[in-house]
Amino acid sequence: MSKRLLDSWKSNRVKLKSVFKSFLSNTSKKNIDKNFAEEVHNEVFSEVNCLDCANCCTSIPPIVNKADVTRIAKYLGLKKNDFEDQYLYRDEDGDMVMKQTPCVFLEEGNACSIYDVRPKACQQYPHTGEYEFYNNLNLHVQNSQYCPAVFHILVRLQKK
Repeated sequence: MSKRLLDSWKSNRVKLKSVFKSFLSNTSKKNIDKNFAEEVHNEVFSEVNCLDCANCCTSIPPIVNKADVTRIAKYLGLKKNDFEDQYLYRDEDGDMVMKQTPCVFLEEGNACSIYDVRPKACQQYPHTGEYEFYNNLNLHVQNSQYCPAVFHILVRLQKK
């Protein structure tokens, strides 16, 4: 990720949170051009290398669904119950999430040791691509506080 993008995110994310919230609450899904949102997503991610940041892995424990449990447990050579006992807990919403933050599978250099079998929530994060953007408007304001890419996507969309 360019130093400029990262510095801009660090210095502006808190003060722009209310601006983003207002922008998205006053924007209907009809007013967000899917193609433009996808274009901005691709543009920002061409400038961002998630391995430079990994803030999602250090700050947000992902939801782990049953299919994820089966896949990851098999990959690690564990029984599903053993994987759940060792790595997961049920949060206040009733979702199974990773027990530890930063994620226990985050390696030095910000790589993921289970990348090929990582949870679906990790695969889809930050939910701004593949025409997902307008389905997650409320989530983007929150994610802009953790993810420089979401922050810059919102900044660019606002300028349009």
